[in-house]
Amino acid sequence: MKIIPHGAAREVTGSCHEIQVNGKKILLDCGLFQGHRQESAVKNAEFPFNPAEIDAMVLSHAHADHVGRVPLLSKKGFNAPIHCTYATKDLAAVMLADSAYINTKDEEYFCKYLAKSMMQCDGPLYTIEDAEECLTHFEGENYNEWFDVCEGVKAQFLDAGHIIGAAMVVLEIIEDGVTKKVGFSGDLGRSMLPIIRDPAPMPPVEVLICESTYGNREHGGIESAKQDLKDVIIRTAKRGGKVLIPAFSLERTQEIVYDLHVLWDEKEIPAIPIMIDSPLATKVTDVFMKHPECYDKAMYEKFLSKSHNPFHFSLIRYTESVEESKQINGTPGPMIIMAGSGMCEAGRIRHHLKNEIEDERNTILAVGYMAKNTLGRRIIDPEVTEVKIFDKMYQKKAETVYINAYSGHADMTDLDNFICSTKGVKKLIFVHGEEEQMQPLADRVSNICEGIEIIMPERDEVIEV
Repeated sequence: MKIIPHGAAREVTGSCHEIQVNGKKILLDCGLFQGHRQESAVKNAEFPFNPAEIDAMVLSHAHADHVGRVPLLSKKGFNAPIHCTYATKDLAAVMLADSAYINTKDEEYFCKYLAKSMMQCDGPLYTIEDAEECLTHFEGENYNEWFDVCEGVKAQFLDAGHIIGAAMVVLEIIEDGVTKKVGFSGDLGRSMLPIIRDPAPMPPVEVLICESTYGNREHGGIESAKQDLKDVIIRTAKRGGKVLIPAFSLERTQEIVYDLHVLWDEKEIPAIPIMIDSPLATKVTDVFMKHPECYDKAMYEKFLSKSHNPFHFSLIRYTESVEESKQINGTPGPMIIMAGSGMCEAGRIRHHLKNEIEDERNTILAVGYMAKNTLGRRIIDPEVTEVKIFDKMYQKKAETVYINAYSGHADMTDLDNFICSTKGVKKLIFVHGEEEQMQPLADRVSNICEGIEIIMPERDEVIEV
């Protein structure tokens, strides 16, 4: 058996791991690389393998850095089943359509600012038609039930606790009459997050492919996040300012809306307009309401048992049209504006930042991971005093706040506990993390857990099992 990380190797984005066994080739995820536009375009344009030779894919969840290159894979010859949870299947339809739109806009950007000789592909990475076509390969599976992937390989999805529909994967592989189990964390979530169930324990596996996004960082508690959110809103409202929240339309937006709903019910925040300026977030929220099988007990008790919609209340308004979005910019504060994308690399949030970042009454509130070389990372970096938005420099005069407790990723303590509680691991492969997070995690695990071979692979490195 061979395991080959084709992405998210010593970096966070582009999750894609190939397993070669018994003459078959299986992919775990196929996500977009994100970061520097031109560098990401180069990585995204080609695959280091022949897509037509892939026999199956097992997809952990519907974030773009895990599913975002599936339409391109299909466009280049992939013609095999994609196994995922039912919620992920529904979310992928929404997320990939949005990704196709963004790719089309990126193509317009490259055509405008790059010489023809520097273009990475002929036309956009993929179109809406490509996104729709690839959906024919998706097959929904239940949590905790074994399903066949290909000859000699079956798999099972376990709760990951990351976003709705997200799953860890256990592969049972028979090779030369010997049964081996491989575990894949996907994006490991956290306990006590609102809305979805907590991560399940990983059963005994010989090989564990594990994310390491926050391998050397601790998050605050979930309750402290809600308190911090409340404090930011009250402080900014007193200034007459706007709270700008760049948030991933999938999960993070719904979590923030959930907490805002709770805070309003408890009369902990002032009655100011809350604008969810993201058509994608609206569509994703509709998918959330279709999949109560993913909800945790607290969600049922607080809202659903009383027939209340957790994502709608009197202060909130979901916008759709560009005209509605533009009207927000002309409306004085106080106000809360939540818009995508989460790393500020695309979407309507960039327009709001352009208009509001130089107003010291306002607050830019980051509630999720900001990858290296993204606009979001530069905004939350205290040493950066000005940022480039739409090719113009702007001074960072607005207050900037980062609440890391909202992260949907496990922190260093969660990862330590997850790895050390997984029995039978002989080979531990760290992926989905920057090296400064991954290396301290590897050092700690090697001291805590004896007898485990730890690998931090480069992209396309072949690991023999």
